[in-house]
Amino acid sequence: MAEIDKRKADPKIPDRIDIQCSITPVPFKDISQSAPGEPSSAIRERVMAARAVQTERFKGLKGIHCNAQMTERMVHEYAEPSGEGMDMLRDAMERMSLSARAYTRILKVARTIADLAGSSEVGTEHLFEAISYRQLDRADWAERGI
Repeated sequence: MAEIDKRKADPKIPDRIDIQCSITPVPFKDISQSAPGEPSSAIRERVMAARAVQTERFKGLKGIHCNAQMTERMVHEYAEPSGEGMDMLRDAMERMSLSARAYTRILKVARTIADLAGSSEVGTEHLFEAISYRQLDRADWAERGI
């Protein structure tokens, strides 16, 4: 990732990015020894199935076709986690100093992760994964030079 000039860093920018993750380079010696990953065709099938679920979920709503387009009210209706999940999300929000916008985006991403997993409910495992994608959304992101 390019070096960020900390004097010009806008703290609102990361807040608007749904999935943020750091990638560490794979050492050259390990590249040729890695086992093949999941084939793209299998991933495509899972994505198509999740999109079909979302299309069905929003079929009666004009202009809404996928989880990313959900309104606040829809997020509460379709993506709100159980009590345990809500406790985990509250802890993450406080610990990472996340914004209200991040809250909504985390729930939308968690709903999509649940759809990809074939789950009708947003579970703690889906929330945990969605929260893990908020690396740049921490209050100290510019200071860390990310």
